[in-house]
Amino acid sequence: MSAIADCRGAAVLSIAAGFIGTPYRHQGATRGVGCDCIGLIRGIWRELYGAEPEAVPPYAPDWAERSGEERLLDAGLRLFGPPLPLADAAPGDVLLFRWRAGCAAKHAGVLCDAGHFIHAYEQQAVTRSALVPAWRRRIVAVHRFP
Repeated sequence: MSAIADCRGAAVLSIAAGFIGTPYRHQGATRGVGCDCIGLIRGIWRELYGAEPEAVPPYAPDWAERSGEERLLDAGLRLFGPPLPLADAAPGDVLLFRWRAGCAAKHAGVLCDAGHFIHAYEQQAVTRSALVPAWRRRIVAVHRFP
């Protein structure tokens, strides 16, 4: 990984860590006020680049179950480019998760190190969690901020 990517990853991780403790709020994207997992990534993007890359339409809590469409994976491709191999994941990279096989990807977080990630977890807050096997096996894509 290049020095520029290392620096960007450190900036992403620093911003993500600043969100820790932010209450969970569906569709929120504001540090200290409220955010969901998508809002965490939106908030980081906004702090890195000054504005979000695209408007996010309203979405219901069960958006992935209702449509079955891979909206999160599609957004990852559009905004970050092709996913990276999990073996190449580095601090600051975005992790996308699928809860169950056959279901659309529905969760996102930011890799801290090989064993931890930061994410907004429903009914909790933005938190740093262990990337235990139950989480690791649900990763479906790894993206790096451009």
